[in-house]
Amino acid sequence: MIDNLTMLTDFYEITMANGYMENGKEDTIAYFDMYFRKVPDAGGFAIMAGVEQLVEYLKHLSFTSEDIEYLRGKGIFSEKFLEYLADFKFECDVWAVEEGTPVFPNEPLVTVRGPVIQAQFVETMVLLTINHQSLIATKANRIVRAAQGRPVMEFGSRRAQGYDGAIYGARAAYIGGCVGTACTISDKVHKIPALGTMAHSWVQLFDSEYEAFEAYARTYPDNCTLLIDTYNVLKSGLPNAIRIHKEVLLPMGKRLKGIRIDSGDITYLTKRVRAIFDENDMKDCQICISNSLDEFIIRDILTQGAYVDSFGVGERLITSRSEPVFGGVYKLAAIEKNGKIIPKIKLSENVGKITTPCFKSVYRLFSKSTGKAIADVVTLHGEKINSSKPYELFDPEYTWKKQLVTDYVAKPLMKKIFSKGKCVYTCPSLEEIKVFCKQQVDTLWDEVKRFENPHEYYVDLSRKLWKEKQKLLDSQSSK
Repeated sequence: MIDNLTMLTDFYEITMANGYMENGKEDTIAYFDMYFRKVPDAGGFAIMAGVEQLVEYLKHLSFTSEDIEYLRGKGIFSEKFLEYLADFKFECDVWAVEEGTPVFPNEPLVTVRGPVIQAQFVETMVLLTINHQSLIATKANRIVRAAQGRPVMEFGSRRAQGYDGAIYGARAAYIGGCVGTACTISDKVHKIPALGTMAHSWVQLFDSEYEAFEAYARTYPDNCTLLIDTYNVLKSGLPNAIRIHKEVLLPMGKRLKGIRIDSGDITYLTKRVRAIFDENDMKDCQICISNSLDEFIIRDILTQGAYVDSFGVGERLITSRSEPVFGGVYKLAAIEKNGKIIPKIKLSENVGKITTPCFKSVYRLFSKSTGKAIADVVTLHGEKINSSKPYELFDPEYTWKKQLVTDYVAKPLMKKIFSKGKCVYTCPSLEEIKVFCKQQVDTLWDEVKRFENPHEYYVDLSRKLWKEKQKLLDSQSSK
């Protein structure tokens, strides 16, 4: 693994940085926003994740002598620029939404303010870090909600997109609500419970399935879960599991903890297994299933009456296979000239790609009576929402759509994590983030949490910010 990730950046970040210096703009103060345009899987919300890794990256930004020599060898960078990199010191202010927070399209998740040469340079890692973990946390949360309170284990290490995808994917999945992971190093590094029992190869290695089960039971009598679909679930695996329970574990004063099924008609098999277990005084024996699961398969088999106590979910979680791109972007929102903030806007024939200018903050309005989230409001930075007064929400595109909100509280979503390059934020523990995520998802209405056609949660602009955006749109259209 590479410890120093400073050079993990798109090459154009470096060519632009050199160009800024060559044109005397290296000290221009710029404001960049990281946000996303569309929730994966056409869902109602996403889960913010990856802030701790972003903090670690920004804390350790430095160019080695090998980095400088590599860049010098490209033959396109000035010595003045290379000397600047050799003495590089991060000096930006950074704000971010806390990990575990439900987030929505077109609101800032991360804002970076500082010398443009630096604020531009960190674009790639801001996007890479937040995009990946937010994607997996969002997918995990969907799967966990589909499981209706049953534990979900992340089983995807071997099919992750590289080792970082496995390690940080397990972290993000835990934030999203998974109870543990098959990835051992994620337990060592992030304290995520490592879980797992046996593979089919264990059963195949012995002369008979019964011998394989017996060896495992004698080795792990306190936590014996048997994989029963290597040959035939109902004709072989289940009868042998029951024999192990009665002939090996009970005489030891132990009980079979559970079985796992990794193939076949899950709904049918679990119904039959549960009935047979109950007939054999094994009502406490749990049934775990795996085999290319996702939120839709889990929802369907539970609707069909499957008896399942826990789920192991692999490739479709760790890669978010149904939609494997989060799609976050990093856009210039403003610059400073003579101490004054000058808003910047990017136009497009595609309305969804028109940026929102200015240095901004984000508030979430909660109903005092229900505790549920009402809407998010993107404001000018420093603009306050007075919860003691009614607040008028309006759609930024269809401005005649309005709602007057009363009896609410407005909470800022973004926390300052760096001030002039110094970290001023203490990252919560992973366990705290997981608990916070569940609490915050519970503030959303069930209609927002639907898998199909969820209610569109409102992300509105304050009146002042909307006017600034319209002013820029009007000025650009008149050119």
